[in-house]
Amino acid sequence: MSNNQGDNETLGLDTLAIRSGIHRTVEGEHSEPIFLTSSYVFNNAAEAAARFAGDEPGNVYSRYTNPTVRTFEERIAALECAEMAVATSTGMAAILTTCMSLLSSGDHVVCSRSVFGTTTILFAKFLQKFGIDTTFVTLSNYDAWEKAITRNTRLLFLETPSNPLCEVADIQRLAHIANNRGCLLVVDNCFCTPALQQPIVFGADIVIHSATKYLDGQGRCLGGVVVGREAEMAEIRSFLRSCGPSLSPFNAWVFLKSLETLRLRMEAHSRSALYIAQWLQQQNAIDKVFYSGLPDHPGHELACKQQRAFGGVLSFQVKGGREQAWQVIDAVKMLSLTANLGDTKTTIVHPSTTTHSRLSNEEKKNVGITENLIRVAVGLEDVDDIIADLDRGISKL
Repeated sequence: MSNNQGDNETLGLDTLAIRSGIHRTVEGEHSEPIFLTSSYVFNNAAEAAARFAGDEPGNVYSRYTNPTVRTFEERIAALECAEMAVATSTGMAAILTTCMSLLSSGDHVVCSRSVFGTTTILFAKFLQKFGIDTTFVTLSNYDAWEKAITRNTRLLFLETPSNPLCEVADIQRLAHIANNRGCLLVVDNCFCTPALQQPIVFGADIVIHSATKYLDGQGRCLGGVVVGREAEMAEIRSFLRSCGPSLSPFNAWVFLKSLETLRLRMEAHSRSALYIAQWLQQQNAIDKVFYSGLPDHPGHELACKQQRAFGGVLSFQVKGGREQAWQVIDAVKMLSLTANLGDTKTTIVHPSTTTHSRLSNEEKKNVGITENLIRVAVGLEDVDDIIADLDRGISKL
């Protein structure tokens, strides 16, 4: 069984998350199989030559063609309303692969300041070594985006909602800017997933995911995926074939099974996160809460327009500084102190000294990463238990 694009147009998101991309073998299996093989056997020399030349479809080598990975790619493409997807070994590999495939020395990128710390390092340090310059702008300052674009600009890159302050950007507006100036708009959709937001529907050219996060949802495997039009994806697959940041077939299979519950999980994460954000606002020891589901969040109205819910990540500032933030973090007994997010288990972290620790003090200041900031990625535990655990430290401030 295989769902073609015509079929996908008539199916709901939950159905696509469960049934798209399936190609049953002669064994007639119901659950998707795992093809743990490095290579494939050809019927004859002519077939081998045709496969290697790309004149005939079919598997060649699992670095760039694998049936399990292909199923994952086709499913994500269907969920994101895109033509094609290319899976990679990690989320950062997805960003790197996109840049190395579509950019050349002398090209220019405009990137939001409000991105994952390692993404900033990739653009500012490593791509710069190859002659690719990046200008960082404030996420919601659309005039700044426009002014930063030069004749060499090829990509506009952003996260929305952003990590960790949950800032929201107008995808449609940025898509209009990019289109008018001949650039590609690339959106990291890690925090929302296609269950809550589909950037391509709003005009984005390329969507990137760290599948390690919510697409897996249980903190088990590393992976990434790039989604977009066939033309750009062909370039990205060519890079994958030659350079090899490939997704493991086993990890692809784990992600496939996780996608079957994606919408249910994202809605549950969102419900609990909103409840906790509202509770945090009522605590005297909390200075500010960052969550786009709150009506006083500057991006709330926009989030209501382009998201189905507000996601599972929130952050907050305690009154005080690093000492007080660490006091809250060290007091929890159930929450996991880890930098990962998107897990069924709630995680808590101090961004300034972990996820964004490699940024300079000036860079941290520019993106609002303060010493009193704590990020919580709300899991699927009983919400009252999460609040009780947070309150162990907050109540003592």
